[in-house]
Amino acid sequence: MNTSFPGAQMVGRMAAVLRTVSTAMPRGITTTDAARATGLARPTVHRLLAALTNEGFCDHDHATGLWMLGPELYLMGTVAAERYDITDLARGHVAALANATGESAFLSVRRGDETVCLLRLDGAFPIRSFVLYEGKRFPLGVASAGLAILSFLPEKSIERYLENHDLDATHGNAHGQAPLRHRIAETRERGWALNPGLIVEGSWGMAAAVFDSAGQPAWALSLTGIESRFTPERRQEMGTLLMHHAHELTKQLRNESNAPTP
Repeated sequence: MNTSFPGAQMVGRMAAVLRTVSTAMPRGITTTDAARATGLARPTVHRLLAALTNEGFCDHDHATGLWMLGPELYLMGTVAAERYDITDLARGHVAALANATGESAFLSVRRGDETVCLLRLDGAFPIRSFVLYEGKRFPLGVASAGLAILSFLPEKSIERYLENHDLDATHGNAHGQAPLRHRIAETRERGWALNPGLIVEGSWGMAAAVFDSAGQPAWALSLTGIESRFTPERRQEMGTLLMHHAHELTKQLRNESNAPTP
């Protein structure tokens, strides 16, 4: 946490609490669980949540004791969406992926060293994987969306990320530097990322990166489902489909950014 200016620690703590509450939406989260997730003392978390609620950034259900995001964040998010939200453009691609494959399809965005799921649409196949859902965060390199984005960052950015993050400590040996580097190389070679049940056994995922106007991987389209649906032949078909829609969405975003201002 950067504490180089007055108040930075408090701002960082409030941001950590808000992110934790966001991952528990729409159900909400208890003070105890929020304290555990942030690593902060329970009384500290309770004071922060109460202060955020007083300003409208959080809401508190007194009957259940659960904390949720508040109306002020909704209003701010609506304004910020004009610049950052691409879900309207991406929705058609996510729906097409879900309809063509029968699996659950997603749009995720890069936020610093994490990915955040923005949109989920389920296909016709009746068995679902719920590892990924709207608001869920994963570190880059964990889950197929984060692997797709990490793999196409500049080499120096990848090295810096790997040096500063100990993913095997939090997500298991499969996310150690050696196996992660191997998956990055594979992703770069074929164009799409694969998560062969590394988060939850039997739940597989695939993703392709979507690039911003500067050519940087900023979003990802992904598919998840049960292992038996991800045969080698089908993986190739779904990978080709993911790259097609990721490429088309990238072109749409570039056209939007180059459009003249009215």
